[in-house]
Amino acid sequence: MSGSEPSDEILRPAWSSQFSAETLQQISSAGPIAEITREWAWGGSTGKGIRVAVIDSGIEHDHPAVGGSIRGGTIVEFDRRTKSQLRFNQDDRPADIFGHGTACAGIIHSIAPEAELYSVRVIGRDLTGKAMQFAGGLRWAIEHEMNVVNMSLSTSREEFYGLFHELADEAYFKGVLLVSAVNNIPAPSYPSLYSSVVSVAAHEGHDPFTFFYNPTPPVEFGAPGIDVNVAWLNKSYSTSTGNSFAAPHITGIVALIRSKHPDLTPFQIKTVLFACATNARPAPAVPGDAGKNPA
Repeated sequence: MSGSEPSDEILRPAWSSQFSAETLQQISSAGPIAEITREWAWGGSTGKGIRVAVIDSGIEHDHPAVGGSIRGGTIVEFDRRTKSQLRFNQDDRPADIFGHGTACAGIIHSIAPEAELYSVRVIGRDLTGKAMQFAGGLRWAIEHEMNVVNMSLSTSREEFYGLFHELADEAYFKGVLLVSAVNNIPAPSYPSLYSSVVSVAAHEGHDPFTFFYNPTPPVEFGAPGIDVNVAWLNKSYSTSTGNSFAAPHITGIVALIRSKHPDLTPFQIKTVLFACATNARPAPAVPGDAGKNPA
């Protein structure tokens, strides 16, 4: 292949190769976990009553793809004059200054149409922002008791490892489930690497309910994120690729699960996702089990 020809491998986001047909691992579940079905997990659920924060570039509140599901939010800005160096502005009618957040919100709404979406804007027109703003947005989501938080962004700055770890733990123990896209390049990023977070990369499928579990770190789940049709600025749509667009598929499914089973903890929801993954199958019977006498 000449250097001028595009390569499918180059166009795929990092970590997506773990969900290709050649490398995808089948996983086995046993005991009560094997009894969990998708019908039990989210059958009949619409996401009603679930509050989802989308930490991103904002959400175009009147975009048809979000169908009136936006309930407000906040804009987190860097401000050296404040003690925290952050300023929070209430955002009752959110706007998106890039398109990325609207894309994620549209995916979530398509899966969980009755979930309530909140815009937490922490990045600007060039899709960049300070890690401090990101952390502030996550803290806002935790303090405002969101049920699920979608983070299709991350930071690779190691000096923020401890802060994001602390926030991820706080969310976990308060019952706030965090869903984070992994980096689009093969490099560490936070908070997707923490075990208390549901980390997601892209696969090539387009069925929103086809998702895979990966037992090999750093990414746990794969969902559609390659050449997906997403909402964009000014009520438009775009075909986009990135781990960013895989994460909201899992966020939407989590919203369905939490709506139907509101008492499940983040740990338990991860287990449900594992059990319902497309590549999950019941564990084979242990040789000799059939011939055992009952105790």
